[in-house]
Amino acid sequence: MRRNVRLLGLLGLLAMSSPLLAGCGIRPTEVPTDFGAAPTRVGCALSGSDEVGAQAGGEFPVQVYLVCTSQLVTVDRTITLERGQSSDRVVVARELLDQLEAAPSGEEKSAGYTTDVRSGLKVSGPLTDDPTDALRLSTAPDDLSPYALAQIVCTFANSEATAEDDDHVVLGGPTAAAPLREYTCTDALKARPGLLPAPSKTLP
Repeated sequence: MRRNVRLLGLLGLLAMSSPLLAGCGIRPTEVPTDFGAAPTRVGCALSGSDEVGAQAGGEFPVQVYLVCTSQLVTVDRTITLERGQSSDRVVVARELLDQLEAAPSGEEKSAGYTTDVRSGLKVSGPLTDDPTDALRLSTAPDDLSPYALAQIVCTFANSEATAEDDDHVVLGGPTAAAPLREYTCTDALKARPGLLPAPSKTLP
């Protein structure tokens, strides 16, 4: 009997002390909160280089846009041109497209880079009634994935494949029936290429 009374008294003291402990900022029980280190984000950082310039034949450093963490990020590549070809927009565009179609290098893969531009896509110059700065793709731009189109638009628009350095490129499908559109490579497109359509306007 005395043992039961003593046990009840001890339980009463514990019940009274719990609010006091809580009031002092001390929790009567502790829940583990260690969920490990915060997840790290892929760096997507590779060294930069200059674009193609009007030089003699040989190897030229270029930049193409690949996809990394759902964004467009430039990577350095090298293309080979014959003498005088560095000023030929169509030749440069073909070389750039080949780079976009190529599988990322081991270093690029490790950094998280991918490409959505599938092999087999071709680019050619303007048709008879097209503006002189137009480029025609073997697949209509509307039939490409949003990522692939964004990669092509931004890579071409920021290279010697365009007549002027103004972040614009005129693209169309393989036939005259396919409309030509002037596409713009914007910061918003680079940030969300899978969500935002490439800004464009149809040419008359």
